Amino acid sequence: MAARRVAKSAKKTKSKAKTSKSKAKAKAKSKKAVAKSRLAKKSKAAKKSRSVKKSKSVKTAKSKASKKAAKAKKSKTAKKSTTGASKTKKTGTGKPANKAGTSTRPPATTPPAVPTPAVTPPTPSNPPPGASGFQVVGTNANAPFSLKLHRGDGMTLVAMNWKAGQPPANFVGFAIEYQEPGGTAFFALNNRLGFLDAAGTVNPQKLSTLQSPIQKFRWVHFPRNAELVGDFIYRVTPMFMDAQGTLSKGEPQQAPIQLARETYPGIANVTFTRGFVSSQAFVDRYLAHGPINTLVAPLAAQGLDFKPTHPDTQAALAWMGFEARGAILQTLDEAIADHAEVRVVAYDLNLPEILDRLVQLGPSLKIIIDDSDSHGDGDSAETAAESRLVASAGRQNVLRQHMGNLQHNKTIAVNGPTVKKVVFGSTNLSWRGFYVQANNALEVTGQKPVDLAFEAFDGYVAQSNSAAGFGATPSADWQDLGLPGIDAKVAFSPHSAANAKLDEIAADLKTTTSSLLYSLAFLFQTGGSVRDAIEDLTKDDNIFVYGISDKKVGGIDVQDPNGNVSPVFAAELGANVPEPFKSEPTGGTGTRMHHKFTVIDFDKPTARVYLGSYNFSKPADRQNGENLLIIKDRRIAVSYMIEALSIFDHYTFRVAVKQAKSKGERLHLARPPGPGEKAWFDDDFTVGHKIKDRLLFA
Repeated sequence: MAARRVAKSAKKTKSKAKTSKSKAKAKAKSKKAVAKSRLAKKSKAAKKSRSVKKSKSVKTAKSKASKKAAKAKKSKTAKKSTTGASKTKKTGTGKPANKAGTSTRPPATTPPAVPTPAVTPPTPSNPPPGASGFQVVGTNANAPFSLKLHRGDGMTLVAMNWKAGQPPANFVGFAIEYQEPGGTAFFALNNRLGFLDAAGTVNPQKLSTLQSPIQKFRWVHFPRNAELVGDFIYRVTPMFMDAQGTLSKGEPQQAPIQLARETYPGIANVTFTRGFVSSQAFVDRYLAHGPINTLVAPLAAQGLDFKPTHPDTQAALAWMGFEARGAILQTLDEAIADHAEVRVVAYDLNLPEILDRLVQLGPSLKIIIDDSDSHGDGDSAETAAESRLVASAGRQNVLRQHMGNLQHNKTIAVNGPTVKKVVFGSTNLSWRGFYVQANNALEVTGQKPVDLAFEAFDGYVAQSNSAAGFGATPSADWQDLGLPGIDAKVAFSPHSAANAKLDEIAADLKTTTSSLLYSLAFLFQTGGSVRDAIEDLTKDDNIFVYGISDKKVGGIDVQDPNGNVSPVFAAELGANVPEPFKSEPTGGTGTRMHHKFTVIDFDKPTARVYLGSYNFSKPADRQNGENLLIIKDRRIAVSYMIEALSIFDHYTFRVAVKQAKSKGERLHLARPPGPGEKAWFDDDFTVGHKIKDRLLFA
C-alpha cells in the first residue's frame, strides 16, 4: 500500500479555504447533550491554511473564513488585507494588504460524486482559558494529545503531540476548527487530500478536516480576519476510523490566542509577501480568469508602463502582496498626508503604485536608485523612474549609485511631524518583489530608527560609490534601534575589515543549541563562513535544522535518515501532476524565494533573528549597499520561524508531489493500516528529524 502512505494530508500553503457546512447528527439523551451537539453542528468550514507536509506524506491545505465573517469584518489597516487571501498573514487574513472579504473565485466545476465517511458526534471539551502571550497551550487533561498554539503575523502554528506513546492504529488524523473573536460558530479548516472511496477514486473536492483529517502533527493556519482584536479559539479533535470506514471523534483540546495586526503595535511590525504564485491556492482563485502575465509585468524594463488586465486585479494583487504590500503602501500614504521628509534607497524600482506615490512627495523626497548592470541602461525602468523623480523632486534629490558592486538596499525612512517610520527587509519595490517572490519587510516606529536611517542615507550620498569610505562611517557598525522593550540593532553595508559582519554571524550560528530555521535566497551560490556554519549545523543530529533556498544547494547533502534534511528549493507543480492537483505558474524567470533571514533557537530565551537585504555573502558584507538587523526577541523570532516553516512545508509538498508523479502514485489520506502495513504516523515516531519536529513545536 505504498500509495496510501505516500499521501498523507495536504494543505495548500498560504491560502483561503472554501466555507462548507457540516452538521453532525447526534442522538441526545439529555437537553444538555442536545445543546452541545447543536453548537458543534454549526461548524462552518473555514479558510484553508497554508501548510505542511510530511516527508513521505503530503499535506497541505488552506483555510478561509466564511464569506459572512469576511463581510462583517472589514480591515481598516493597509497591512491586513482581506481581499480573498489566505496567506492572509496578518491582514485579516493573509499576507495581503487589507484583505477585505472581497476575494473572487473561479466558477466551480461539478466534480464526480464521491461519498464521504460518516462522522459520529464530538466529545465536548473543557472551556478554553483566556489567551495570553505568543504561545498558548490546551488545558484539557482528558484529551490524549497536547496542543500548542504559536502566534505568527496573520497566522497561527497549530502543533500537537500524543501524550503517551504512539496513537492507536485507528487514529487517522486531526480535525481543526477555529472561532473568531466575538463569534459563536466554529469553522472547520479544509484539507485538499481525502480518503479514497471503495473504487479507489481520488476525491477532487477540498473537504472539511472533520471529514478529511490532517495527517500531520502541526499545521499553519491563515485566518481571514487575523487582525481582529480578541481571542481566536482553536479546537483540535483526534479522529478515528473503524473497519467500516466510519469516522468518530475523540476528546478535543481547545485554546485561545490573540493574533492582532501588528507584532508590537506602534513599535515594530513583521510583514511578509505571499510569494506563492506557484501554488494551488493561486490557481484556484485567479488562474482560471487569466494567466499570470495579465497580473504581473513579464519584463522588468516594461514595469512602469504595464497595466494589469486580469478581471480580478485588485483582489489578486492584494492576495499576492499580502501584508508587506499593505504596510509599505500605507507608510508612503502616511508620509504624503503628513508632509514628511522621506529617504528611499531602492535596488529594483519598476512598480507604478510605488513610483506614483514617490512623485507625490515632491521635493520632500530624496532617493538613491541602483545603477548596476541593466539598471543603468537607458531603457531600464530605474532610469525612467529617475527621469520622473528628477522632475518632481529636483535633480539634487535623485542619485544613482552602485557602491562597490550593487546598491542593494530596500529601505524607506519617513520623518514627519507625526509619522516616524522605517521599512527594512528584502522586499524590492518591483512587480516581482511584491507579487511573485517570498519577501519580508520589517516596519519600525520611532525617532531613533529614523535618525539612523537618515544618517546612513547621508553616508551613501557623501561616499558615493566608495565602499571603503562608507565602511568607515558609524552606520556600518551595529547601532541600537532604540525600540522599547526590544533588543534590536541595525548595521548598513558595505562594511570595513574592522566591522565586517559575515564571520560574526557565522560564529553566532555555531552557538545554536536547539534549532535553526532559515530562508536564504542565493545560498546555492554563496560561499563563505555562513554557508560553512549551516553545513556543519545540518550535519549535527542534536540541532533541528530546516531551510529553504531558491535553488538546489550543492554541498549540503544529508544521507542519514535520522539526521536533518537538506534545504528545500522553490519549485512549482508543472504539467501532468497527479490528482487532485493542478499545474502551477512560475511567475516568470528569476528568483521566487527572496527572503534573507535566519532564526536561531526560537524556543529559547536566547532566540534571535538576522534579517534584511543582506545575502549573507562576501559581496553583501564588503561591497554592496545593504541593511542588516539582529533582533533578540522571542515574539519576533517565532513570527519568522512560522514563515520559514510555512515556506519549507509549501515547497517540501511540491517535491513530494513531483516524486509521486514520477512513481505513478496518487496522493490521498491513509486509512488504518492492514496486516504488515505501517500507520501514517509511523515516521513521526521512528525517523529522527520527524521526532524532533513533533517534539519541538508541540
